[in-house]
Amino acid sequence: MKRSETVADTAIALLAERGMRGLTHRAVDEAAGLPPGSTSNLARTRAALLELTLARLADLEMRALAPAYESDGFELSDLPGRMAEALYVQLTDRRRTLARYELALEATRRPELRKIYDEAGRRFRDPAVPLLAALGSRDPVRHARQLVAFGEGLMFDAIVGAGPTPTLDELIEAMRDLLGGMLS
Repeated sequence: MKRSETVADTAIALLAERGMRGLTHRAVDEAAGLPPGSTSNLARTRAALLELTLARLADLEMRALAPAYESDGFELSDLPGRMAEALYVQLTDRRRTLARYELALEATRRPELRKIYDEAGRRFRDPAVPLLAALGSRDPVRHARQLVAFGEGLMFDAIVGAGPTPTLDELIEAMRDLLGGMLS
């Protein structure tokens, strides 16, 4: 693993565990078992550390969600299960999702981070548009936004809201209901 990945992975864990205030260069060095100053050498400023962390987080989430977007041999009946499995991965590795929420809030106050956050978000929304179009959506852009918003809402409710964590079967049923309405 590259040092940048070690630093970013440690920063993700710290954000999930301690929140934004707990993320410092020194805390990353200590938690990662790196010599003092290692994180500063890689990401000189707090903004650089946040950007490195957000980029890594987007890559990890894209890898986790990639199977939901694969379209080879894709059938409509596959989509609810694929989307539900992707959500389930996010719910079972809560650290990434908690860290993303921390970064999302920080991005509302840092325009340079907002730009990166928005670009990362497009990596998840944009592939859903042609997928939904191929499956018969009459408005794939709107439906892609709704699909992402639905998933985000489920995750937020289960992780930081008052709702229970849905089972994989419950997620599949929820996705069937949502996609059935969009694609009917």
